Amino acid sequence: MAHLLQTTFLPSSSPLIRQNQTHILRISGSRTRVSAKIREIFMPALSSTMTEGKIVSWVRSEGDKLCKGESVVVVESDKADMDVETFYDGYLAKIMVDEGGVASVGSAIALLAESEDEIAEAQAKAAASGSPSSPASETSNSAAVVAAVPHPQLEKVKLAEPAAVTVGSAVHPASEGGKRIVASPYAKKLANELKVELARVVGSGPKGRIVAKDVEAEAAAAAGPAASVAAAGPAGIELASVVPFTTMQGAVSRNMVESLAVPTFRVGYTITTDALDALYKKIKSKGVTMTALLAKATALALVQHPVVNSSCRDGNSFIYNSSINIAVAVAIDGGLITPVLQDADKADIYTLSRKWKELVDKARAKLLQPHEYNTGTFTLSNLGMFGVDRFDAILPPGTGAIMAVGASEPTVVATKDGRIGMKNQMQVNVTADHRVIYGADLASFLQTLAKIIEDPRDLTF
Repeated sequence: MAHLLQTTFLPSSSPLIRQNQTHILRISGSRTRVSAKIREIFMPALSSTMTEGKIVSWVRSEGDKLCKGESVVVVESDKADMDVETFYDGYLAKIMVDEGGVASVGSAIALLAESEDEIAEAQAKAAASGSPSSPASETSNSAAVVAAVPHPQLEKVKLAEPAAVTVGSAVHPASEGGKRIVASPYAKKLANELKVELARVVGSGPKGRIVAKDVEAEAAAAAGPAASVAAAGPAGIELASVVPFTTMQGAVSRNMVESLAVPTFRVGYTITTDALDALYKKIKSKGVTMTALLAKATALALVQHPVVNSSCRDGNSFIYNSSINIAVAVAIDGGLITPVLQDADKADIYTLSRKWKELVDKARAKLLQPHEYNTGTFTLSNLGMFGVDRFDAILPPGTGAIMAVGASEPTVVATKDGRIGMKNQMQVNVTADHRVIYGADLASFLQTLAKIIEDPRDLTF
């Protein structure tokens, strides 16, 4: 359960509420005119780059009684799925954005009535408005304060799967004592469109609640094996179709466009990896990953070259970051994210490897917390596992440099005594912000990095 924001009834003059690390909640003019005892649940900002959110599923239905701190809706931000909780007791009077819908940050996604008597009034006024509210300069009477926490649903479902198969159970898992089926409004609508009988659907939502994906899965199963195979294959992609960006893809797109405003340059370097490869083979069985080794080597080099770990945000000054936090690009379904190995120069290689595995698992389950993906001071992007020998990376906004790492490959080289030999070598290319970091800075940093990798004894200390 997330820590609840302690606050009183919001006065109409308050432009926003901010406390500790809770998300900014705007109190704005509303197209839906509400009374003092009807509050709006706003779309919160779940990350610094989020401008809109997608409703994954409503945990509660219209008319349900809510208690302070209870999860109301699951929202897909640009990085993760998060639970949105209410800080007031009341009744979920009106859902203004259905599952699958998108709302801008600060706009109303639902109405919360203080008492059961006000539900009808809230629904009538929402229907009269014809559309959800959005931020404006005017102020409304009040707002329902919400907070966001990493969405644990995926993890819980995974752990609960073995217990879900119960022989001889007479009560549907998504029913309350067998009296009624509990399903989200969008799931009910989808079931009607797809001719799916909800009584046959096993819910994967909280407490067995049926959500949209459960209905879709049941519909696909009912269509037969042939349809399932066809949908899973390449034929499932409709060529020449226009596909809108997901929330994450939209965030990546905005960041990449923003990076074009930064003057960057690139420096490449060839590093011999024979010693690093030998070390990796020696300690791989202890859970050490190559990503952790590269992150550790990079962090130790940055200790000696703090300007490469610096960042310029306002165009007028730059900051020498006090921590060395290595962000590593990870491809996930529908986008890209950069989990962060914090204080990578201080952690030992075994701790770093365990942390990296944990971060990757959370990233693929969309469970990363904001500080686990937006605190990087230097970024690594490694395509070596795909056989890519060299490439350039785009500088993430707000950072000073990113290093693209290619594959380590056997290469014919000339030895110091003039003979021909064979060594494993990899190409690295660093893209840097030229407002802060200069060519000589990168060259010196890469020389240090090469020395550490070519004699990696310090990596295991």
